[in-house]
Amino acid sequence: MKKTIGNSSKLNSVAKPFLKWAGGKGQLLKAFQNFYPKEIKTNQIKNYYEPFIGGGAVFFDVVQQYNIRSAFLYDVNEELILTYRVIQQDVHELLEHLQDYKKKYEKLNEEGQSIFYYETRDNFNKSRIKINSTRYSEDWILRAAQIIFMNKTCFNGLFRFNLRGEFNVPVGRYKNPKILDEQNLINTSKLLEIAEIKKADFSEIENDVKENSFVYFDPPYRPISRTSSFTSYSKNKFEDAEQIKLAELFQRLHNKGIKQMLSNSDPKNNNVEDNFFDDIYKNFQISRIPARRMINSVASKRNVINEIVVTNYLVK
Repeated sequence: MKKTIGNSSKLNSVAKPFLKWAGGKGQLLKAFQNFYPKEIKTNQIKNYYEPFIGGGAVFFDVVQQYNIRSAFLYDVNEELILTYRVIQQDVHELLEHLQDYKKKYEKLNEEGQSIFYYETRDNFNKSRIKINSTRYSEDWILRAAQIIFMNKTCFNGLFRFNLRGEFNVPVGRYKNPKILDEQNLINTSKLLEIAEIKKADFSEIENDVKENSFVYFDPPYRPISRTSSFTSYSKNKFEDAEQIKLAELFQRLHNKGIKQMLSNSDPKNNNVEDNFFDDIYKNFQISRIPARRMINSVASKRNVINEIVVTNYLVK
């Protein structure tokens, strides 16, 4: 039976996202809290849905603040879902593997660490064909450890796969990467006790969603320029046609009375005449809040831009 975790004393400290994530919403949480529906703050909403779970910053925020009984987390990236499920079901075995990676990595000089990273990445990609992503197994545990290790030691903390489904991020340069974050992973495992986690396209939520629910959509960003696209966190592309299908789903769920919130990059950052989101969400409340893009490798070029927030309820 699922357990209620929100505001629970079971957690020794606050659980936070366990992966670095391009476009992660950690920096926006304080602003986002002003956009959550009032029903979630008055305990009328018991179910939380996130069809593009990614790094999960909003999930971590909502479930630890409010009395959420059930969470439903989806993503099309099978490696990401695999990692969430391993943390949910076998966190202590995962920690053992991460401890092993940490010890091996820290003993090496910079050149040795680079070699070790690429050996791990190569092993990860070659073993992909042996992994049954539809059925949980012990093989998933090592794979989840590899994903976390690579995410903590790769360039800029990216989580990116090519069209063949291979992880293709080069090595990063870190003096002391946090490969093993033991307490946070244990806390995350406890938090995930209330969650149903599955590999699924965002459209599947339409068949799953219950009454008294809050849905947060965080789809891959619509690029703010032709050269800034970063939608390849999986081998599946997410372009304007998919954004429009998502907007149509947003409307259908609205018609069912489901509270929804969606965020994306604001195309007006690059072209003030680009009304793409204003047009496809014209029936809903659209707000703009400042954010800082963290993908650029040059910190000075991580400029403040606007993020759009769409809700199907009024926000004061």
